[in-house]
Amino acid sequence: MEQYEPDRLSPAQQAAIRRSFRNGRAALTRRSLLRASAGGALAVGGLGALSACGIPAAGNTQGGVSAEDRSAEEKTVTFSNWTEYMDVDDSGRRHPTLEAFTRRTGIKVKYTEDINDNTEFFGKIKPQLAAGQDTGRDIIVLTDWLAARLIRLGWVQKLDASHLPHAFANVASSYRTPDWDPGRAYSYPWQGIATVIAYNKKALDGVEVKTLSDLLDNPKLKGRVGLLTEMRDTMGMTLLDMDKDPRSFSADDYDAALARLQKSVDKGQIRRFTGNDYTADLTKGDLAACVAWAGDVVQLQADNPDIGFVIPDSGYMLSSDNLLIPNKARHKTNAERLIDYYFEPQPAAQLAAYINFVCPVDGVKEELSKLDEDAANNPLILPDRAMQAKSRAFRSLSSEEETAFEGKFAKLTGA
Repeated sequence: MEQYEPDRLSPAQQAAIRRSFRNGRAALTRRSLLRASAGGALAVGGLGALSACGIPAAGNTQGGVSAEDRSAEEKTVTFSNWTEYMDVDDSGRRHPTLEAFTRRTGIKVKYTEDINDNTEFFGKIKPQLAAGQDTGRDIIVLTDWLAARLIRLGWVQKLDASHLPHAFANVASSYRTPDWDPGRAYSYPWQGIATVIAYNKKALDGVEVKTLSDLLDNPKLKGRVGLLTEMRDTMGMTLLDMDKDPRSFSADDYDAALARLQKSVDKGQIRRFTGNDYTADLTKGDLAACVAWAGDVVQLQADNPDIGFVIPDSGYMLSSDNLLIPNKARHKTNAERLIDYYFEPQPAAQLAAYINFVCPVDGVKEELSKLDEDAANNPLILPDRAMQAKSRAFRSLSSEEETAFEGKFAKLTGA
């Protein structure tokens, strides 16, 4: 197979990683820190390990490499996921949906919560993947930008559509054709991550907020606005506000959006750029409004009736964590059966009721209503068709674009 030499992370990319570890989505790691029953703190590896595991440049590959599929004789599947990203029972030790899958199929699931951060996890599995070896995992869950990278490298296997009838039929339209995996040949979404505008009604004190421009321009909100340290989310929302499509913007469009934000920074409109720590400021009213993640908003609203959200007419950003089967996985068919299982309405609803992220599965509302009617009627968990139509993804970036864009954004945020 082709040999890959690791890229050196640019200073801008290293700064972006540090922002994520301090207070970005990596700090949350895709579950709500507000869920009291979750217990335990996130264990995150040091930055030294990250800087040493540089992501290799994408090669020209023709797809993944399979191994002998032992699914028929070995009724097992190994599933690596982020922590607290699966339903659990009251004891906190058992996963009801996984156990139901085993009862139905006879396939035992070795479920491991060993993903704390995309880049850190990539550092664990890169040596085996680069050497054409089995990682010991049949399913992994990665955020879209890293999923795209592994697909380009040819380090994940092409899925057998005949094993995925529910996934093919029920995946929501917002997730069907990402530019990095058209038609979902190599991946399916696990959960969606929506970026919206959140506000504290009491802190707004009658000020109307409907668009990002309201946050950036209204002098009554000066010093009480928050934006996210995640470049794709903040810049994507800004591009949308400027009537530019994050799926197809140019470098000039990016620079114009950056200048738009710089103007607001210079006049003191922005209190600060934040990660998930905006939740405390929003609850207290130190932030009147901010760009926020939907999963946080769902949890905040449960405790504070003053917290609300807005989906601008211009749209909102939607990313995803994705299920993939790495090269040389020993139980590909079993893995595909488990992926397909989570696109059936009942297990998908049970998962959504517990973790409260954007469900990427159509047709689950009836089942979710039986479990949690509020969740079933919450558009931040089950977007209706109108809301789905407003979602936009941030387009894939080349290595050169990533370095340039992150560098400019780091300068804006003072990172």
